[in-house]
Amino acid sequence: MIGDWELAKHVSEWIEIVAIAVIAVSVLIAMVVGARDAFEKDVAAGIRSIKRQTGRGLLLGLDLLIAADVIRTVTLQPTLENVSALGVLVVVRTFLAWSIVVELRGRWPWQLGEEYADEPVTES
Repeated sequence: MIGDWELAKHVSEWIEIVAIAVIAVSVLIAMVVGARDAFEKDVAAGIRSIKRQTGRGLLLGLDLLIAADVIRTVTLQPTLENVSALGVLVVVRTFLAWSIVVELRGRWPWQLGEEYADEPVTES
């Protein structure tokens, strides 16, 4: 029977494998969609499609990698050194994710998009 720690280790490894697959598949899909858009529209549209699709895949992959790191650190080796390393990884990956969002949308993640600029901000 698999112990709790072994199960957590296997789960975190599988999440990492899924993250890698998500990124790889999104790049392949981006190339196909980008090539189609380049032929149907123009090269600039193809490049935009590649950037958008690849960015989405990277964002999802980064989220999955962070989840795997959290599972591994919290359940397997919750030492101060490992938790500190996890903190640094989360900060770096969060910065990367924000950079990707800025590249895709042209604004910070917390800023309202142009499509919402005229609507009043309400607190819930």
